[in-house]
Amino acid sequence: MTGPTRDPLLALGDHWAVRLTTFRRHGTPVATPVNVAVAGDRAFFRTYEEAGKFKRLRNNPRVLVAPSTPRGKATGPDIEARATLLTGDDDALAARLIDEKHRIFQRGLVRTAHRVRRYTTRHFELRPLDESGR
Repeated sequence: MTGPTRDPLLALGDHWAVRLTTFRRHGTPVATPVNVAVAGDRAFFRTYEEAGKFKRLRNNPRVLVAPSTPRGKATGPDIEARATLLTGDDDALAARLIDEKHRIFQRGLVRTAHRVRRYTTRHFELRPLDESGR
């Protein structure tokens, strides 16, 4: 009998950065490094509304994620997932978890840059795709 397998998305929480690949309307992939925080069986990342990836995610929530270097070079296989925009308590939870895990970079630098530039910070949850691609 084998033990339970760990969700590959949750294993991304062990890494400082992951490569998030989103897709343009015509299908061209665009890879970007992001920081991920994991709590229980949930994985979260942050962006801002004016970012290209945010606009691409509004049109197509399907993404590929892979562990990566801080510059976005993949160090492991891609995982197919769906990114869901968070609101309310879930948004606040994601913000807190990301700020706690990445204190200097996310809580200090990124949050400050968003405030100075008057960007609206948004949070997404990553969920693995099921057999039907949903």
